Amino acid sequence: MEMRNVSTPILLMMLAAAGLQAQQQPIPGQVVNEIAVIVNDQVITLKDVYMAMRDDVGFLQNRYASQPRALDEKLKQLKAETLERMVDDRLVLNEFKTMAHPLPESLIDQRVNEDIKRKFGDRLTAIKTLQQGGVTFESYREKVRDNLILQLMWNAKVPRDPVISPTRIENYYVKNQDKYKLEDRVKLRMIVLTNRPNSSVSALELGREIARKIDEGASFSEMARVYSQGSQASEGGDWGWVERKVLREDLAKVAFSLNAGQRSDPVETPSGVYLIYAEEVENTHLRSLTEVREEIENSLKAEEMRRLRQQFIDRLKKKNLVVYY
Repeated sequence: MEMRNVSTPILLMMLAAAGLQAQQQPIPGQVVNEIAVIVNDQVITLKDVYMAMRDDVGFLQNRYASQPRALDEKLKQLKAETLERMVDDRLVLNEFKTMAHPLPESLIDQRVNEDIKRKFGDRLTAIKTLQQGGVTFESYREKVRDNLILQLMWNAKVPRDPVISPTRIENYYVKNQDKYKLEDRVKLRMIVLTNRPNSSVSALELGREIARKIDEGASFSEMARVYSQGSQASEGGDWGWVERKVLREDLAKVAFSLNAGQRSDPVETPSGVYLIYAEEVENTHLRSLTEVREEIENSLKAEEMRRLRQQFIDRLKKKNLVVYY
């Protein structure tokens, strides 16, 4: 069955309700307690989902406060991802039960003690803090146990450093060369001058004077710090590496006609006068396989881990009952 599609305002109301009632008994008919999915004999409710995602909701609300449509899409995506992660966890925990290899209690106690020390400092503080949140120490210990099982199972089923053959890396490079193509770019500095109402010297005249000083040996970056009215003045007019599309068409035409170490004449535009200096120039070229080999390998490793994880989950879904509502 399809999951219920909930609008953002209602979703946020549900999250608020779930937060307020996290430690209370469910109220019959309350929407946050409706079933989201059943995994074998275990039920995941909408309330469970909203409680699991609530820590991320505040971040999304702040990030997309002025973009209600984007917020709506991000919340829906978060809800779907959270639910799938919860289903995956249930399936993996059920699979562990069938393996007849229970965890030693001593190992669980060790992990609990490590968790307490990291999060709370000591056991007494942990118990008091958990009680204040309405959580029993037993349920906390069970959660730590489950997390340990999940970690062990995923490490066993999905290697953290899968081997990627050189041939696979080379084939990926050949098929995806557009990803590694660098457009024309120039490392430039710029002096920006605008006409000042009370100045007896125009921006163009000042630009010519600055150009003369640079020709006589003055540092372009120092002239930018002294005279430029651009936002990069304090950095000596440094724009770093820029592609043609970053600049306005009139400025790009000048900047990309310069050779490395060459400055332009003052460029007069409706918005002001510009002096442009090209420190370095790079023409369109393809990054070599040597340059991108590690980048490709890391990408393929992540892809392989996702594939193995999904393969494992798909196999578990075939042997377990999973019903979405």
